[in-house]
Amino acid sequence: MFDTFEVVPAVDVQDGQVVQLVGGERGTGRTYGDPVEAARDWEEAGARTLHLVDLDGAFEGERANASAIERVVASTTADVQMGGGIRTATDAFDLLEGGVDRVILGTAAVENPDIVSTVADRYPDGVLVSLDSRGGEVVVSGWTEGTGLDPAEAAARFVDAGAAGVLFTDVDVEGQMEGVRGEEVRRVVEAVDAPVIASGGVATIEDIRTVHDTGGAAVVVGTALYEGAFTLAEAGEAVR
Repeated sequence: MFDTFEVVPAVDVQDGQVVQLVGGERGTGRTYGDPVEAARDWEEAGARTLHLVDLDGAFEGERANASAIERVVASTTADVQMGGGIRTATDAFDLLEGGVDRVILGTAAVENPDIVSTVADRYPDGVLVSLDSRGGEVVVSGWTEGTGLDPAEAAARFVDAGAAGVLFTDVDVEGQMEGVRGEEVRRVVEAVDAPVIASGGVATIEDIRTVHDTGGAAVVVGTALYEGAFTLAEAGEAVR
């Protein structure tokens, strides 16, 4: 999945536009334009993977930006990992058959763990399980509902069920550019024998190094890249 450590630009889509939320809270977003243009820009800057999220789908429980998502997938040769509003195996299969490289299952996986093995049986490298953590607890439905699950323990269970990797988002620092909490990432990394992609809090090049040093396979970066805190090339060079 990731031959070497990757810095993965986030292309989060709300109402057809690229948006970066603060702390996962709806209505806190800053808009950064057309998602196709963003995807092309990141690919030209050297991105090998794009992190694509239907934010409306994450909140509403059904895909809401299908047209924008499809345009992004058709416009790029980079790998695309996509989440938000994927609630059934049929949703996942449609995306994987339509050119998405990996689907990200969050709420659906927590509420129906069998979906992970169902999709993984057909696409062994096609499923990432998203574990969004707030206050040390996995949260679902657009980060609005607690589950009582410990992120590291849940990660191990889902990898055993067939997930090819884990996307761990530290919602407490998501979009705030206040730094990565490496100890939270490391707990998940050490719990599984599979790639862990970290997300949330990246503000500086040092945060990129922090995730790299936890043993994570990749880090998703949104606001820091869009706001020009550093370039994608600078981030990649820092851990090369």
